[in-house]
Amino acid sequence: MKFESIEPGTWPELIYPAYKSTVKRGPLQPNLRIEAPVPVTRNVVTEPRILLPHDADLTAVGASEPLGEKIVVTGRVVDEDGKPVRNSLVEVWQANSAGRYWHSKDQHAAPLDPNFYGLGKMLTDDEGRYRFVTIKPGPYPWGNHDKAWRPAHIHFSLFGNVHAQRLVTQMYFPNDPLFDYDPIFQSVPDEAARQRLISRFSLEHTVGSEMLGYEFDIVLRGRNATPMGL
Repeated sequence: MKFESIEPGTWPELIYPAYKSTVKRGPLQPNLRIEAPVPVTRNVVTEPRILLPHDADLTAVGASEPLGEKIVVTGRVVDEDGKPVRNSLVEVWQANSAGRYWHSKDQHAAPLDPNFYGLGKMLTDDEGRYRFVTIKPGPYPWGNHDKAWRPAHIHFSLFGNVHAQRLVTQMYFPNDPLFDYDPIFQSVPDEAARQRLISRFSLEHTVGSEMLGYEFDIVLRGRNATPMGL
């Protein structure tokens, strides 16, 4: 990742006081560039064998259908010139339709769904496109401040040409009333960059009467880069 090719204001500040935990964990010293002593020669290509049969369908892991609104999410991963990032590993994780994660630290008063774990992964194709089926996540309280609720979102993790290179972002849904009140979303200084975190409803990718479609393109560098580090 060429950090100098990112437009100022695209990435969130490392310390954003309204997002309280960044005050404790955010670095106080400037980043250091570490040059690799030798070029990368191993682990350059992600093998398809790491994928399990239902990794790209988060609704197919249980004994029956999970609760909630079934959706399909698709998009392209591209560089600053619009060229596809091929064979790149994309991981996703999210809360269920009630706004609860399948994780021991999430103990808020919302039900777990035994048919939904909220975890998936896939590889981009030759056009840089990914696609997965899931349940639209619900908002949830997170304790950052009084009446703190996170907008519905899906976490994305993207790997570079080695697994040590990793970028993380979040995809939101259109017209969420919680945007103005969420410090994580608002931590991205540039308003146009924040809008690039919001997916687009897609009738083209909607599957009949089964599930609505959403598109979310991820741009890794340049003026239209997707905010990362969220």
